[in-house]
This record gives sequence, C-alpha cells and structure tokens, in this order.
Amino acid sequence: LQRMLSIAVEVDKSPICSSSKIANVIFPFILNIPLRSQREAFINTMESQLLRCKLLELLFQHSCKVPTTLPLSLAKILYFLSHFSVLPQYKDKTATWQTWDEMLQYLSLLLMSYQNVILAFPLAEHLQSSLSDRMDLIIQKAKPKLQDSNDISHLDIELKIEDFMNRMEQLLEQPFPLQITEKLCMLR
Repeated sequence: LQRMLSIAVEVDKSPICSSSKIANVIFPFILNIPLRSQREAFINTMESQLLRCKLLELLFQHSCKVPTTLPLSLAKILYFLSHFSVLPQYKDKTATWQTWDEMLQYLSLLLMSYQNVILAFPLAEHLQSSLSDRMDLIIQKAKPKLQDSNDISHLDIELKIEDFMNRMEQLLEQPFPLQITEKLCMLR
C-alpha cells in the first residue's frame, strides 16, 4: 500500500496536487484508526515524505481551533505547536499525557518529513513540475530558495516551546512527564 501511494504521488504532473488529493482521501481513515500503535505504524511506514507531510499537516490543521493559512513551513510547524489540541477520537483509555505525547511525536515527524522534502526538492517550484522535469532541475543543482515563513529565530522556538509547556502544565495538573520533556527537546 505504501509503495502504491508513493507511486501515485509521483505519476501526477504536480506531486503537490496529487499528495494533497491523496491525503484528503486518507485523512478520515487515519482519524478512525483505533490504536496509537496502528496509527504510528501507518504514518511511519509512508514512503512518500511529501504525502506524509500533507497528511500530518491535515491532522494538525484539524486539531487547531483556529487553522492557519500559512504554507507548510517552519513557522507553520511552530504555529501547530502553540495551537494544536488532542483530537477527541484519540482519547481512548490512555492517560491524557500519552495523547499529547503522540501528537508531539507526529509534530516531530512532520518537521523531519518537511526537512526531507526541502532537501530532496530545494525549490518548492520543483514540486509543481513532473518527475522528468524535476530530474533536470536536480541535475542542474538548483540552489534552495527558502520561504519567508522558514526564517524563524531561536527566540521564536524557545517562546513557543515555553508556551506549550505552560499550557501542558495547566492541562495535566500533575508533574511534567519525562517523555513529553524528551519529545520537546527532540523537537527543539
């Protein structure tokens, strides 16, 4: 299935469009996967980094009370950190902190997938063209052109992480779990 999804992203002339279409179809099914281990297995085994980005972006947009219109970027990932909440369907019999831990795991995965997409396709315009056209651009070693929303400072990161930690302390009303602290360090 993962190989077929990866191929489906690439056969279209615009991988961004095809990955968005596929992610929109898959997303409701992800929400209905009952166990964290099953959700993680599906998301972690995705071969297409771009499709994983789009799917996780949908997940976080869905979990934010006020979705953002920013393009996928480092600024948007920081926005998700400040605004996402745990999805009600993920609140099964696990502890509250574990559901937050899962969402932080997905946020880290979104960041890593996004970085892989940027490294593989330095210019976002590459993803608007067919695979054969992209190969020519890659062979020419086109230099990366960062979006303005990728220009974030260390202070931005620290403020958003501190904001998240304060929000978690209020919600959990218990000592901060070590697993969440580790996830935040990894995300940082």
